[in-house]
Amino acid sequence: MSRTLSRILRQFRSDQRGTVLVEMAFVAPLMLILSAGVFEFGNLIHDKLLMEAGLNDGARFAARCNSALYTKAGLSAIDCADIATNIAVFGNVAGTGSARVGGWEKSDVTVTIGDSTTCHDAVDPSTGTVLYLSTTSQVCIVTASGTYAYTGVGMLSLLNIGPITLSSSHQERLIRF
Repeated sequence: MSRTLSRILRQFRSDQRGTVLVEMAFVAPLMLILSAGVFEFGNLIHDKLLMEAGLNDGARFAARCNSALYTKAGLSAIDCADIATNIAVFGNVAGTGSARVGGWEKSDVTVTIGDSTTCHDAVDPSTGTVLYLSTTSQVCIVTASGTYAYTGVGMLSLLNIGPITLSSSHQERLIRF
């Protein structure tokens, strides 16, 4: 009996047929987790870039929008901030269709159009640093800012990382023609 057991153990030590399977059993779960993490991070960055592109587009529109021009021409006045918000979230003036980022709402975006009371000095008076290149001493700024609650945290939830809130902001100089 002991000889048989000794012979089986000797054969088991010298047999290498199952070593790859054992190594794969250790490495495969780790590789799957890493791959899923890279995929999740890629989705997060993609949503952030879409959000930033929308805010850039909305701020650019608001910086050039002039509702007074419509009123002077006898047309109905337009709400530049509302249209800029539509452009930021939906990518169109009407605010129809699906959002650039799934689940992003108009209430998550704020477009602030500077007027003569909220303009900034083009040059910092205390340091003399040029803040905005301008031919005038005052520069009005349009700011589009937004947040987005990224909920697609499948793999990150295993690490106790909950919902992630993405936020971004974009500023443009107010240009009225």
